[in-house]
Amino acid sequence: MTAFTTTTSARAETGAWVRRFHPAPDAPHRLVCFPHAGGSASHFLPFARLLAPGVDVLAIQYPGRQDRRHEPCVDSVQGLADALVPELRGWFDRPVSFFGHSMGASVAYEVARRFEQRGQGLHRLFVSGRRAPSTVRDERVYLLDDDGLIEDVVRLSGTDARVLADPAILRMALPSIRADYRAAETYRPAPGPPLSCPLTALTGDDDPRVTLDEAAAWADHSTGPFGLEVFPGGHFYLDGQTPAVLSTVEARLR
Repeated sequence: MTAFTTTTSARAETGAWVRRFHPAPDAPHRLVCFPHAGGSASHFLPFARLLAPGVDVLAIQYPGRQDRRHEPCVDSVQGLADALVPELRGWFDRPVSFFGHSMGASVAYEVARRFEQRGQGLHRLFVSGRRAPSTVRDERVYLLDDDGLIEDVVRLSGTDARVLADPAILRMALPSIRADYRAAETYRPAPGPPLSCPLTALTGDDDPRVTLDEAAAWADHSTGPFGLEVFPGGHFYLDGQTPAVLSTVEARLR
């Protein structure tokens, strides 16, 4: 018998938006992971594998990529958050935390705001590789031509090199990458109170997209305890620091 009552809220059928690569039905914590711009749920396979069985990891699959490539992309953070609330509200049968990287951090933050307004606060919010919503940069990479967009993706090392080397795959991936860049670069949070959950910001020490001050500014977005964790690496420090990041996540969840 599991430690939690089995209900429709802890369903095996995850739907189009949610992936559960390594189900951990007895885990005391659930972690929902939100990918970066151009990313997919599979980016969090290592999280699911390494955190199970102590943490039940869900990963979000945005439309317009992989098995959802024929669906229209959503090109705003607010639109993604609005669509995700009904997909995730059934998973709050135990303490839930969010982990978002880059654009995914903004999406996670907006989804967290919506759940807190419903009276369902998070156990903790992890925001990675993303400046705080109160720090704004005038970025318009999404308006560049295909070559310019690809150049930025390569510079950040945010997409599998095999995708960039295969013209057919690249043609399929570019619309979702552009939509995600638009979502990230045009995101401006609506006025509202800060969150009340604990918040941990994680960043690379050589990230061209996020300064340490911009990461530290996340402290203003929750009245709960705040921590800043800095790792060696650039915007995708996460790929080279997975064990250290997961050690931090596990410690904060406890």
